[in-house]
Amino acid sequence: MTNNEQIEFGSILSSSFEALIDVRYEKSKKIIIVDENTHDNCLEYLLTSFDQLKDAEVMLLPAGEQNKVMEVCFQVWNALSEYRIGRKDLIINLGGGMVTDMGGFMASVYKRGVDFIHIPTSLLGMVDASIGGKTGIDLGPFKNQLGTFSQAQKIYIDPIFLATLPEAELWNGYAEMLKHAIIADPDHWKSLISIASPDELINLSLIQKSAEIKMSFVNQDPFEKGSRKLLNFGHTIGHAIEGFSLEKDQPIAHGHAVAIGLLLESELSFRSGNLSEADFLTIEQSIKKVFPLVSIDSDAELDELLSIMHNDKKNSEGKILGILIHKIGQCTYDYEFEEEEVRRVLKTLCN
Repeated sequence: MTNNEQIEFGSILSSSFEALIDVRYEKSKKIIIVDENTHDNCLEYLLTSFDQLKDAEVMLLPAGEQNKVMEVCFQVWNALSEYRIGRKDLIINLGGGMVTDMGGFMASVYKRGVDFIHIPTSLLGMVDASIGGKTGIDLGPFKNQLGTFSQAQKIYIDPIFLATLPEAELWNGYAEMLKHAIIADPDHWKSLISIASPDELINLSLIQKSAEIKMSFVNQDPFEKGSRKLLNFGHTIGHAIEGFSLEKDQPIAHGHAVAIGLLLESELSFRSGNLSEADFLTIEQSIKKVFPLVSIDSDAELDELLSIMHNDKKNSEGKILGILIHKIGQCTYDYEFEEEEVRRVLKTLCN
């Protein structure tokens, strides 16, 4: 279960990280998993800051959602075996959501579980992906179709890594922060929609607020049997759009896809008579000013998108289940969206 002791905010240099690897993992072999981006932009800072990592093995993942697949996992598992990594050793996942999702998954099943630490380096990773114990990889167009619940030993959230990010990556994290605010906190929503520049998102208090919202849902419902499902707002449609875009070989970022999902699922709430027009228009305006919509070029593509959505792991009994928004800060999970209503809002993406 996630708790306040598991996650530390602020400079990793003044955190418990050094003491942890000095004492608890003093005799452990250490593996650092990075992707191409964090290898180039973040790894040196970590290695030069902590002498205890001088002998760590670095495993490089290819960047991009298209590489979040089982084939890459097999390569890493074989390398872990070659290095004779055991159950008392340590994996450190240094990266964004793909690295923490995938690194956590690989650690959780290798030899039935090796301890791992997350050091998220993207805004999306800091506020959402690294928190809560969900690990996963993709299966074809289906996001995180294979995965486990397995908690990191520690999560270190240090905004220094955000300075390496392009603006688009900061906005991708912003989408998940908007999600947290819409489902749980009107005041956080007001703070977020006043942001005019992505640089304003490199703000530890805003990051910590979003992370704490995520933690509160995880603590109430660690295995997503009830209220934690609210964190899936925007993801029923968003995951389908992301997977569909990958299949078209025109991938869009996870945060971008989620933002479109937030908009369209909010529209479904509005059309059902639950969400006021004023709240919907505020959500619509806030999302559209940052995130462009994607295009669906034909009815056949619309059918394909719906087919992906029907196979979402959050569904049950053939029903498309999502989050119904009543007002900003209040919502219901496991709401059944009628397929024709979903089709109708998706048509707003059609050329």
